Amino acid sequence: MSCLITMSQKELNRLETVQKIKDGRLSVVQAAESLRLSRSQMHRLLQAYERDGALGLVSRKRGQPSNRRHSDEFRNAVLDLIRTRYHDFGPTLAREKLIELHQMAVGKETLRQWMTEAGIWTSRRERKQRIYQPRGRRDCLGELVQIDGSHHWWFEERGPKCALLVYIDDATGKLLHLRFAPSENTFDYLQATKAYLEEWGKPIAFYSDKHGVFRSTHASEKDRTSGLTQFGRALYELNIDIICANTPQAKGRVERANRTLQDRLVKELRLRDISTLDDANAFAPAFMADFNRRFGKEPRNPKDMHRSLAEHENLDGAMCRKEVRTLSQSLTLRYDKVIFILDPTDYAKTLARQKVIVCDYPDGRLEIMHEGITLPYRTFDTLRSVHRSQVVENKRLDDILSVVAEMQAGRERERSRSGPRHTGQKDHMFGIRDGATANGYQKRGRKPGRRTDFMNDPAVIAKREQALKRQPAAES
Repeated sequence: MSCLITMSQKELNRLETVQKIKDGRLSVVQAAESLRLSRSQMHRLLQAYERDGALGLVSRKRGQPSNRRHSDEFRNAVLDLIRTRYHDFGPTLAREKLIELHQMAVGKETLRQWMTEAGIWTSRRERKQRIYQPRGRRDCLGELVQIDGSHHWWFEERGPKCALLVYIDDATGKLLHLRFAPSENTFDYLQATKAYLEEWGKPIAFYSDKHGVFRSTHASEKDRTSGLTQFGRALYELNIDIICANTPQAKGRVERANRTLQDRLVKELRLRDISTLDDANAFAPAFMADFNRRFGKEPRNPKDMHRSLAEHENLDGAMCRKEVRTLSQSLTLRYDKVIFILDPTDYAKTLARQKVIVCDYPDGRLEIMHEGITLPYRTFDTLRSVHRSQVVENKRLDDILSVVAEMQAGRERERSRSGPRHTGQKDHMFGIRDGATANGYQKRGRKPGRRTDFMNDPAVIAKREQALKRQPAAES
């Protein structure tokens, strides 16, 4: 009676060796050496083969439970604990918590098998991919405009990597505005949106991702405007909604347009040998016209939903960064480590301890306003060092200012970390990180090791004492 025998490769090698011994082609000693077994073990294999045939060489442990396996009671206790407390944990994290909190040691892969057999865990391969059903286009032009930034090597090796800000209409698939920028930042989006609104008017809503320019993670439940970003606040002032998509697939129209642009636009820029942002922005209108002619669709409804600006809406005043500051009694305020001193006009004198709005524009202008009135001011940059060439002739102050210059050399010169980032803003007053460089000093590199405490430096203290001793003589 024939039967099917399952053997491992190791067992097949033993069967072949035993048959060679039976045929007289190998001795028992040679066979034991080839299989790396002892002579007695080789004789036991021969006896098993003579008694049961090839079946005698098969391991009797096959198909039997392991002697090291966990008991059924332990397995059930672990699974019950996972169901009640760790039902949404993965096998790796669940194993860590079982060891840390319950002193129940079990292998990661063993636990994975248990959770899979119990239906608690599903491997990533077996998980069903989320289905994204297509959404129909909007009916009218300007009803919904999708915006996104695409970081890419647009100039290939001819220029730096940059971002392309894309505005595409959902109803027609037409490109409404393109702007090349160093990165996705608030000021570049404000400039691009301002240019778009000047050309087309106000759409009903913008559709974007959850980039930090569009969505704040620190929203307030009490005040709607307090949870808006600067870009969202600008749109709110102009009565334009912004909708943030949860997934890239939700705004697939602009994502697919980015993929097309990364192919066609890159080659068009190469053919024209364009390698700068300004030249690329100048070429963008011609490219958009050709793109829309080839790929644009007619809307189902010919009505244009773009709206014109209302009389009370100020486009230039909305498209800027606004922050509220409280004036001090001396008519001063601080913004990004710069002290703004208001001119003491009759109107400004009435604003002490009142709130004003600092308007920081993308083109570098900065205005301080109160109820729509612009307040004149002058500035004092706290990061600038003393300009020594203006006072070097005054012998009484020269040594004191040399001490001050030494102290300033050890200060940390950078803008406020919580203040605005001026990426994308042109010709602003905050561009000089080191005031001493602007005033003619050579910037001193920081020495290795711990920083020097200039207030307790013996050399500085000696200079200070010498300067104080010369003060009475200079005054007399």
